[in-house]
Amino acid sequence: QVQLVESGGGLVQPGGSLRLSCSASRSIFSIYVMGWYRQAPGKQRELVAAITSGGRTNYADSVKGRFTISRDNAKNTVYLQMNSLKPDDTAVYYCNAHRPIDSTSAIDYWGQGTQVTVSS
Repeated sequence: QVQLVESGGGLVQPGGSLRLSCSASRSIFSIYVMGWYRQAPGKQRELVAAITSGGRTNYADSVKGRFTISRDNAKNTVYLQMNSLKPDDTAVYYCNAHRPIDSTSAIDYWGQGTQVTVSS
């Protein structure tokens, strides 16, 4: 019954911008940490940005100052505004919903992914 759906990916030139959206089930949006991960070919999946239900944010060092994560609780939607895009940002971006259970376990839900390609 939990569903995460991403949109907004595409092809953009270096220095350009994209805005990703993730629509989440209302049953989880209010209590789960929402985040964006990305995975490029030959590289490990990495956390790009996350936001708690209270609005606290965290960013990977590689995107600080360029990307902004936000959430609209009324719309059950999380956004990732990506500015000053670089070729190294090219990856499949995945929306994630995360709820810790204890210090060693958690519940995670994932979207299907959306391709972001930065190239001239």
